[in-house]
Amino acid sequence: MLTVHQVSELAGVSIRTLQYYDSIGLLPASDYTEAGYRLYDDAALERLQQIMLFRELEFPLQEIREIISSPDFDRAKALEQQISLLKLKKEHIEGLIALAARVYEQEETEVSFREFDKTKLEEYAAEAKAKWGNTPEYAENEEKFRDKSADEQVDAGKGLMKIFAEFGEIRDTDPASAEAQDLAKKLQTYISDNFYKCSKEVLNGLGKMYAAGGEFTENIDKAGGEGTAVFASKAIEIFCK
Repeated sequence: MLTVHQVSELAGVSIRTLQYYDSIGLLPASDYTEAGYRLYDDAALERLQQIMLFRELEFPLQEIREIISSPDFDRAKALEQQISLLKLKKEHIEGLIALAARVYEQEETEVSFREFDKTKLEEYAAEAKAKWGNTPEYAENEEKFRDKSADEQVDAGKGLMKIFAEFGEIRDTDPASAEAQDLAKKLQTYISDNFYKCSKEVLNGLGKMYAAGGEFTENIDKAGGEGTAVFASKAIEIFCK
């Protein structure tokens, strides 16, 4: 057992912060001394480490508490996602450093703001939160999939890709067209029927994620051809407005 002072020195977190974490149920003390001072065991230190990783990724304290207190919280899965998020953050910071260096060396011929774009990082964070089981949609998805056989789960995924293949067939047209908007509605209905309730807010978030790069974009473009993910994303954005 470590005292609050020892944990503060070990983790570089102020005593006041540790006391606050305890008061909001984020990091309860493992025990107390006879004098009433907080004590922390190894499990509490592991929890503090998780909290600090999430804080590095700029997660609000309330979200961190909900994530790590969830009965479905998978520490190994969370670490995998955190590694990916930290890598994206590293790429973002390296881009800013390179921009600052070019400006300093007067090599930048035009004013650039693309290095400040955090869209990919933010969308991946949203995806990670869903996978950590911290949303009603994820919980509903898990419940529906428990009732499906392995073949039914595969078929559900194939059905989703068929809709993206349909998006691909019209990807060179106007995303505001009636056909594209009908497909956005069809996608929303399919997700609600087979995965979880897909409100326009949820669908809009998914649309942004589809075009943010990475595995989602690659799989959608594989189903419908290059540019399908971006086209579907634009169609969904228009539909959700």
